[in-house]
Amino acid sequence: MSAHHRTWTPALFAALLAVALASGGTAYAGDDIETLTARQIAEKAREALLDAESVRITGEGDLREPGSPIELDLALDRSGNCAGTVGVGGEGSVEIIKRGETVWMKPDAAFWKNQVPGGGEAVRGLVGDRYLRGTTDTGLLRGIARVCDLDTFVDRLTDVPIGAIPLTKGEKTEVDGVGAIPVTGTPAGRTITLYVAAEGEPHPVRLVVASAGATKATVDFSDYDKPVPTATPPAGDSVDLNTLLG
Repeated sequence: MSAHHRTWTPALFAALLAVALASGGTAYAGDDIETLTARQIAEKAREALLDAESVRITGEGDLREPGSPIELDLALDRSGNCAGTVGVGGEGSVEIIKRGETVWMKPDAAFWKNQVPGGGEAVRGLVGDRYLRGTTDTGLLRGIARVCDLDTFVDRLTDVPIGAIPLTKGEKTEVDGVGAIPVTGTPAGRTITLYVAAEGEPHPVRLVVASAGATKATVDFSDYDKPVPTATPPAGDSVDLNTLLG
């Protein structure tokens, strides 16, 4: 069984966010980020993300070049738990649940057909409408474990070399009812704008990637520090992956 695990890795997404969070390494006091420079606001946002215990990330678009658009809706935390869905450019989606070292995944029919060529339909026939269940020791599920870990995501972010990317600050606006300050950088011909909450904790609330004047991807951040849903599928609603492969 083979799937496009590259789609599920946060590496490039973290790299794009790292550009938006390009910082000078200095913390700033005070709550009024409207008076700060673009780089100071980016540093505030970076610190807020580093301090978050959990976050929900939703988005769609093309986060890699060249690549296929993705759809993403995942709640994840620093304990490696997550719940949500990942889609691949209209060619299928997978529901993912991870609690501790156990992972449940339920691909839809389009995913089996398009992402697992040469055997997906047969496997789907065996699995039916149930989840595949396994642990992070299983190769197929190891990549999902990395996607679900907020620590891994933040590590990817802070390890990206960003260089001296110029940043500009825009006028205060609203993102889903939240007042936010946009900070923009333009690396390699792509315009990346990070919207940072202007009240309360200066969390990143939206990331927009544009190229040639058109929006390529939009990613929203919400539900900071809210617990990841704990519900897991009943035993009868899942198939053990090792048993299936064996």
